[in-house]
Amino acid sequence: MDINSVIEQLDWHREPLGLYEPIGYTLSAGGKRLRPTLCMIGAQIFGGEEKAVLPAALALEIFHNFTLLHDDVMDKATVRRGRACVHIRWNENTAILSGDQMMIEAYKQLSQVDEKHLPHVLRLFNQMATEICEGQQYDVDFEQREDVSIADYMQMIRLKTSVLLATALRIGAYIGGANEEEQKALYEYGICIGLAFQIQDDYLDCYGDPKTFGKAIGGDIKERKKTWLWLTAQHEGGDQQELASKDYDRVINEYNRLGVPELALQQIHQLTEKGLRYLDNIPQGEATNRLRRLADQLVNRQS
Repeated sequence: MDINSVIEQLDWHREPLGLYEPIGYTLSAGGKRLRPTLCMIGAQIFGGEEKAVLPAALALEIFHNFTLLHDDVMDKATVRRGRACVHIRWNENTAILSGDQMMIEAYKQLSQVDEKHLPHVLRLFNQMATEICEGQQYDVDFEQREDVSIADYMQMIRLKTSVLLATALRIGAYIGGANEEEQKALYEYGICIGLAFQIQDDYLDCYGDPKTFGKAIGGDIKERKKTWLWLTAQHEGGDQQELASKDYDRVINEYNRLGVPELALQQIHQLTEKGLRYLDNIPQGEATNRLRRLADQLVNRQS
C-alpha cells in the first residue's frame, strides 16, 4: 500500500478554510512518511493486514505533522520541506489552531482501530504523546540552562524524537500479533534509530546542503541551540567565546578544529549498529530486511 496515495485522498476542503487549508498544505508537502511506514512494517513482520494497521499509521503521520507546526512557531523557523512554514504563509494563530485540529484528526483516525486492539493502542499512543511534549519542554528549558550535559540531551531527543518512531513500530507489531518481547525489540530498535536520526539532523543543520536538506542551514547555531554537536564541542574543551557566537562560520570553525563532525558521524554509526542488533530478536524476512535498509538510508540521508 502506498501511504502517500492514502494521505492524498484525505479531504481537507472543509469550512472554515482558514482552519483546514493549512492542514492540507502541510500534509501535501510530502516528507519521508517514516512513522506510518514503520507502523506498517511493524505489522507486516508478523503477518498483520495493512487494512488493520492503516488507521494507526495515518494517526501517527498526522500527529507528527501537528508537532511540526507548533515546533516551527516555537523555533521561529521559516522553511519546512522546502516551503514556507504555516506560520509564515499564514500567521502564528493559524499554525497553532490548525495544529490543534491536526491532533484531533489524529485521534479520529486512531478511533478506527479495531475495538479489540484500541484500548492498548490508545495507551501506547497517549504515552508517546505525553513523552513528546515532555521532550519539547526539556528542549525549551535547555535554552535557559548552562548545565546541560550530553546525557541530558540524549534523554531529551529520546522523548522528542525517538519515542514516536519506536511507538510506531510497537503499535504496528502489536496489531500484527507480536508478543511482548518482540514488541520491545522493535521499540528499542526505533529508539536507537531515532537517536541516530536526530543527531544526523543536528549534523545536517550545520553541514547539509540547503537544496536537499529542505530548510535553512545554520538555524541551530543562530538560535544557539544546545545540540549534540554544540554540547560535544563544549565537552571537548571548545573555546566558549566562539561557541557562544551566533556567527555560523565562527562556530563551524570551532567544530572543525575539535573534530566534532567526525565524532557525530561516529556516534550515528554506533547507535545505528546497536539498533540493528535488536532486529535479531524478531522474525526474519523481507519486512525485517526493510528495517535494516531503512536504517542505512536514514544515517546516510541528506535531507
